Amino acid sequence: MSTMTFGRAINTGLRKAMEHDSKVVLIGEDIGKLGGVFRITDELQKDFGAHRVIDAPLAESAILGTAVGMAYRGYRPVCEIQFDGFIYPAFNQIVSQVAKLHYRTQGRVKMPLTIRVPFGGGIGAAEHHSESPEAYFMHTSGLRVISVSNPQDAFAMIQQAIACDDPVLFFEPKRRYHVKGEVDEEVDLASFPLEQARVEIPGDDVTLVAYGALVQLAKDAALAAREEGLSVEVIDLRSLSPLDFATLEASVRKTGRLVITHEAAMTGGLGAEVAASITERCFYHLEHAPVRVTGFDIPYPPAKMEHHHLPDLDRILDGVDRALGRTNSLSDLEGN
Repeated sequence: MSTMTFGRAINTGLRKAMEHDSKVVLIGEDIGKLGGVFRITDELQKDFGAHRVIDAPLAESAILGTAVGMAYRGYRPVCEIQFDGFIYPAFNQIVSQVAKLHYRTQGRVKMPLTIRVPFGGGIGAAEHHSESPEAYFMHTSGLRVISVSNPQDAFAMIQQAIACDDPVLFFEPKRRYHVKGEVDEEVDLASFPLEQARVEIPGDDVTLVAYGALVQLAKDAALAAREEGLSVEVIDLRSLSPLDFATLEASVRKTGRLVITHEAAMTGGLGAEVAASITERCFYHLEHAPVRVTGFDIPYPPAKMEHHHLPDLDRILDGVDRALGRTNSLSDLEGN
């Protein structure tokens, strides 16, 4: 067991995957000599060569198109999108080609392609550098969508994503890159399936669902609520598509109340899907309508305003109160 940052954990996972399989190839902007804008690929080109860690032009569509060709020829390409807001030039390649080739060829063509996407806000970045586009890809059949929240999951699940024969979008919360945690490099990777959510904190009164950077905030909220005598169960989704409804259902059938939080806008977001599906599956167990605590339906604001936009501890605790039918100091402000 060793202590490393979230970013180093991904770097180590990439290294392990490249050592294990010579067909694993990295491609992206500035990922070679520079090691990537967040240094996630630091030293990998030096150790594995420029033919396996490929510096690409500033052309996301070309990166994905090249990766599709590589996957066709038996490679396992790992693309790096430098920032979330620049994935859109590659959107057509991802949803029209990457997502459909397996189905279109009736299984004869696999697409073992991993797309790493630093996503979300909280680092004071400029426009296009703090977005949460995961719902666009969850809506597209044929794609797996993953987001991890801690170094151990980052280390293990990036390797699982690369080993998977399906295309995987791997959303990395960039404000977690420098957070440290313990990582067992000898861990059994099979114990980190790509489809499974995890109960981070067990509880009985409310189910609080989060992913990515907000998992830690949800855990903080559960601890704060405990001081008021509330027992909040925190679930880290990890897999956004497919969703692990077995874990969600078991929790909501126990607590009867559900709060979902994410940085992305509310309308058409992951929270809407979780709320609707759990209502269908657990209607007679719910004591209150599911509550969403999300970013607002606006373009991502300037850096100095982002703390007003992103869910924080107070807004999440307010969501817990609303699920419990309680009022608080925010109730009148939000018109609840």
